[in-house]
Amino acid sequence: MKSRENLVRLKQFQVNEKRRQLMQLDMMIAEFERMASELELQISAEEKKAGITDINHFAYPTFAKAARLRRDNLRDSQSDLAKQRSAAESLLSEAEAELSKAEMLEMRDTKTRDADVGVRNVMIG
Repeated sequence: MKSRENLVRLKQFQVNEKRRQLMQLDMMIAEFERMASELELQISAEEKKAGITDINHFAYPTFAKAARLRRDNLRDSQSDLAKQRSAAESLLSEAEAELSKAEMLEMRDTKTRDADVGVRNVMIG
């Protein structure tokens, strides 16, 4: 019966690990969003300072071009992380379902064991 207890502990560990991964992805997405927002502010300030908002203009600020590229890369990475997050959510759901099954099996074994002990006590006593 120890194997069932170990199975439950293993499944609980897996669920906790999936939750941790999900939280980590959420933090990374939020950090990328914050960085992209900061870059957006820097781009706006640079365009305002130069007085040029047309990206294709020959005198468009180089810093603003580079910041735009970084911001776009951050948005792409954020999109990729969102996909990873949805995959992690489904893995978490699966792990929670497996944990639930393992807990039910362990509970059933405990009830069976308790019933067997009760029958033995009646037979002995």
